[in-house]
Amino acid sequence: MSASGIRPGRRGRSVVTGIGVVAPTGIGAARHWESVLAGKSGIGRITRFDPTGYPVRVAGEVPGFRAGEQVPGRLVPQTDRFTHFALAAAEDALTDAAADPATLPEYEMAVVTASSSGGTEFGQHEMENLYQQGSSWVGAYQSIAWFYAATTGQVSIRHGMRGPCGVICGEQAGGLDALGQSRRLLDTGSRLVLSGGTDASLCPYGVVAQLSTGHLSAEDDPARAYLPFDAAASGFVPGEGGAILVVENAESARARGVPSYGELLGYAAGFDPTTDGTAARHTVLVSVIRRTLADAGLTPDAVDMVFADASGVPAEDLAEARAITEVFGPGGVPVTAPKTLTGRLYAGGAALDVATALLALSAGVIPHTAGLGRPAPGCEIDLVLDRPRQTDPRTALVLARGHGGFTSALLVGAGDRDALKR
Repeated sequence: MSASGIRPGRRGRSVVTGIGVVAPTGIGAARHWESVLAGKSGIGRITRFDPTGYPVRVAGEVPGFRAGEQVPGRLVPQTDRFTHFALAAAEDALTDAAADPATLPEYEMAVVTASSSGGTEFGQHEMENLYQQGSSWVGAYQSIAWFYAATTGQVSIRHGMRGPCGVICGEQAGGLDALGQSRRLLDTGSRLVLSGGTDASLCPYGVVAQLSTGHLSAEDDPARAYLPFDAAASGFVPGEGGAILVVENAESARARGVPSYGELLGYAAGFDPTTDGTAARHTVLVSVIRRTLADAGLTPDAVDMVFADASGVPAEDLAEARAITEVFGPGGVPVTAPKTLTGRLYAGGAALDVATALLALSAGVIPHTAGLGRPAPGCEIDLVLDRPRQTDPRTALVLARGHGGFTSALLVGAGDRDALKR
């Protein structure tokens, strides 16, 4: 038996006791949640560089984030913005969970994060130095700051977490995959896991790389640029930020005397390698949803709300809507996509959706999908619009699809923490 009291191979209960958020909707879980309830968008014209001349000119930027105030000074020039976000979110999550790493066995704490583009902005600046000044101007930290595992490494070093550490690269789906991996780590001896994902690719190099998908919206009006499941949908808006969660064994959390936001009940993942047909993506998503429910030991009628992937690409939205309808029936479950307030955050998007879902369960509401107008033909889902819906939900299914065919789902259940009192 492991130190956590769980026998390897035996599924224990995994609960979330801390949430750290750095997002276009605000820094900190409380501010983010206030923005979600109010439908306050964080999408606007790109300010991190001059977007004039680029086909994409709006994005979800994190407001007021100053790395020097959020991250130890020596780490700021050594790491990229996506790592700065994760270091800040991890610190907040640990504080929220009342978890002091110095008091826990170092080999029983683990870190697993999701990454999509790695240290894009840091890498761009170093390439500029290379081509404009020469190789001697390229900094030594380029070798580690761009690396997609840099965040996991820096977070684990920062908090003395020497248990299993890893990174999962599944684009938008990666955040759910990382949280799914956190459950496995808790079942094999880890006591506490920092998990989630962040991204920060809003620089010229990063945006140009994203254009290759053909799925970004070229709409200049921030209020009209990202409209998933809407008749006027034209693609999605890129964003930055994400969330880091403290996931721990329920027995360990109980022994520490801390409440939980909720429990990770079920998880599954799939992959569709095709590049053309949404029919295949629909089939894979149906399978992933059903396997997630099976993993949780629940039936579709036990799901109280669905956080949609919400691509914003009409064909993909239709495929997702049909998958949800096939599993739950026409209008069989309320569906929401709060990411219309942030844009798609790539590796940080699904982790932020899970954080939002847990906050919603704690508050007893289903957040609405802000900014939409006329539903797209064929999307026969009960999309929550205009205002939050007070239904006291107890479970939430989070869906995520990543570019290239990655598909994942995570089912979370309500915990014993009242978010409104924090």
